[in-house]
Amino acid sequence: MIFVGIDVAKDKHDCFITNSDGEILFDAFTISNTLVGFESLIQKIQSTTEDLSKVKVGLEATGHYSYNLLGYLLDKGLPTYIINPLHSNLYRKSLSLRQTKTDKVDARVIASMMMSDVNLKSYSDTSYHNEELKSLTRYRFKTVADRSKLKVSIKRLVTILFPELEHLVPTLHLASVYALLSEFPSASAIASSHLTHLIHLLEISSRGHYSRDTAILIRDAARSSIGSNMPAKSLELKHTIRHIQELSSEISEIEGIIEAMMDEINSPILSIPGISYRMGAMIIAEIGDFSCFSSPDKILAYAGLSPSTYQSGKFESSYSHLEKRGSRYLRYALFNATKYVCIWDPTFSAYFAKKRAEGKHYNVAISHAAKKLVRIIYHLEKTGQLYIKTA
Repeated sequence: MIFVGIDVAKDKHDCFITNSDGEILFDAFTISNTLVGFESLIQKIQSTTEDLSKVKVGLEATGHYSYNLLGYLLDKGLPTYIINPLHSNLYRKSLSLRQTKTDKVDARVIASMMMSDVNLKSYSDTSYHNEELKSLTRYRFKTVADRSKLKVSIKRLVTILFPELEHLVPTLHLASVYALLSEFPSASAIASSHLTHLIHLLEISSRGHYSRDTAILIRDAARSSIGSNMPAKSLELKHTIRHIQELSSEISEIEGIIEAMMDEINSPILSIPGISYRMGAMIIAEIGDFSCFSSPDKILAYAGLSPSTYQSGKFESSYSHLEKRGSRYLRYALFNATKYVCIWDPTFSAYFAKKRAEGKHYNVAISHAAKKLVRIIYHLEKTGQLYIKTA
């Protein structure tokens, strides 16, 4: 077997190539993060063996810096392994008491880890191409969070400019309210508006839901409002509404692409009542290749949903908290998907009610149901079966 250790950086990568006999085939060398550099690495590897299936390549998980090299190696058919930097750091310390850490040393350490075969699983082509779905779901997550922050700003600005409006509508975040505030971003502007124009604006933007009576009610409230007349805040309100609308359009576009990708994947996870395209896609994207997990408990640990354990001497804690390590995106998706599954599926609803009857807090009961959901998802993905809803 041929073992290749690669320490990834932004502009260059340090490599080390050895074989199963411990013979150094290529001592630590550096390649540029370019196509020329990638090709020189492949040429060196191919010079050591004609059978690329006998090659194992190891890279540290360094986020986006390793993405291009990883894709290149997978396209060349090389079995590639992604190594947790924490594991490689501990492994390096176990080899020597000296505090020596350089890129070239790290490349040698990674190759040594590949030789020791410390419970490593190769990074599959499925996992690599699943990165696109992961990128989309995380991008959506961030965009929704940005929009949520802007919505909080809307509430703050309306409290300053027209506080009475919040009591006249179900929520400030309606298309009709945004249309109103975009054109009249203060109580004084609404108070001086022409009634006919105000009625028409509300009728069109609310699709007939708000009539003349609502327009009169809003204008009368504006005329007696305690809201401040602050042009700077009014401008901020208009721009904030515009940003929210732009983000909403982006989110819709992202969700359309995610839905199309999920239809292509055809995952049985969507057969579970309560799991939408959005949460289902995030779960699938964050887990990636299910073959990398030997049991559903490994997925729970990866999501940080496993209970922590503390024992010292004769003391053993009876209050276990969630570890909350691993992918926070997966933990978020599982937790939120479970809430809806407990509403729409009778089995989960009964299980959740049972945990609540035992005196468990709402979030604790949801976490128990989430563990049950992970085991079902794991079984469905492994077998390809669809979820059968019980009456």
